[in-house]
Amino acid sequence: MSRNLPVNTDRIAWDIDALAGTTEPGHPWTRRAFSPLFLEGRAYIEARMRDAGLGTRIDAGGNLIGKRAGIRPGLGTIMVGSHSDTVPEGGRFDGIAGVVAALEVARALSDHNIQLDHDLEIVDFLAEEVSIFGVSCIGSRGMTGQLPQAWLSRVTDGRDLAKGILDVGGDPSILMSQRRPDIAGFLELHIEQGPVLEAESKDIGIVTAIAGITRIETTVEGRADHAGTTPMDRRADALVAASQLVLDIRNAAAERAKASGHFAATVGEFRIEPNAANVVPSKAVLLIDGRAENRRDMEEFCVWLDAHVIKLAATHGVSIKPPLRVSDNLPTPGDAGLLETLERACDTVGARHRRMASGAGHDTAWIAKVAPAAMIFVPCKEGRSHSADEWAENDDIALGAAVLFAAVCDMDKSLQTISQEKPNGTNTR
Repeated sequence: MSRNLPVNTDRIAWDIDALAGTTEPGHPWTRRAFSPLFLEGRAYIEARMRDAGLGTRIDAGGNLIGKRAGIRPGLGTIMVGSHSDTVPEGGRFDGIAGVVAALEVARALSDHNIQLDHDLEIVDFLAEEVSIFGVSCIGSRGMTGQLPQAWLSRVTDGRDLAKGILDVGGDPSILMSQRRPDIAGFLELHIEQGPVLEAESKDIGIVTAIAGITRIETTVEGRADHAGTTPMDRRADALVAASQLVLDIRNAAAERAKASGHFAATVGEFRIEPNAANVVPSKAVLLIDGRAENRRDMEEFCVWLDAHVIKLAATHGVSIKPPLRVSDNLPTPGDAGLLETLERACDTVGARHRRMASGAGHDTAWIAKVAPAAMIFVPCKEGRSHSADEWAENDDIALGAAVLFAAVCDMDKSLQTISQEKPNGTNTR
């Protein structure tokens, strides 16, 4: 890389390689939350935080935090970070790149003898990925008072989540009362997990919004008949109707994605009954995963789906239950002021950038509910993620870390100015 960056590219590569090497034998790159390997990776990160002069602690939600004190107590905390846990066989850069880039920001500030007015915290959030307890974003929800109480009783292998949090150093006894009103602003770097930046030769994606995720279940009911003796024109085949519905959902989502912001709909779960080779299927259950940058797009899609299943049922001589929203999370826009800060930071370091939405969920979405938050993407090869083939070039990650560095320096001044303009010192972003 020809750019003269304020960060150390070799340190970034070293740390990512070291964490990648902490993996289950034969299952690269696997370091799931609450496992011994996860704690081993955490110990490495904490040691590197201390080497950088950060004071470390585990908060009640099980998040690893490295703090660099500012020179003006009371201004609040600038927070940067991501997560170090992985999905099975697919986490060489996902989350890890963001933790290491955040750590490098702290080290680069020291290298350049820059002392911030604000406190700076580098965070490794607990269990951003779906954990062994079947839930995700445990640390970011826990830090901000958004972890459902019932989750603490979720059990796997004889251990409940409360014990799991305790085992990683958290404190479930005070978790539900934990709040972080001091967060002045939060930034997260992440690999894109998609092909757009690579295809457009862009260095940085500035995330305008994290898509809302709506999961919808619908059931098609037909009639079981003998597959060999029932005439083709006298069947009520649930699978045929369901298959048509899958195609129609795909086409409707593709049209909506062309006309508006980021939108995707996927039938990711599909099961039929009785699932026998010589029986006409009597029932099919579909689970639709819908993701929308703009809430209006999701609402309109749901209206279309409700009407479409009625028409489809009549066409195929089956019944289709009204689609049921199993879960429904709203989109999370990036803070407008921080998006502008990130654009200035890109210009400062000479990074080619574009605005884009995230179709995947991130810890940022939970921090954004209580504080100004935004995130950036760096390219990943062919958009591959959540697989052993996941790859991001170290130069791309280093450039992203340089953007974070410039943004943190900008935030230290701009957030301070905003708080001074408010009589009560409240950040209005």
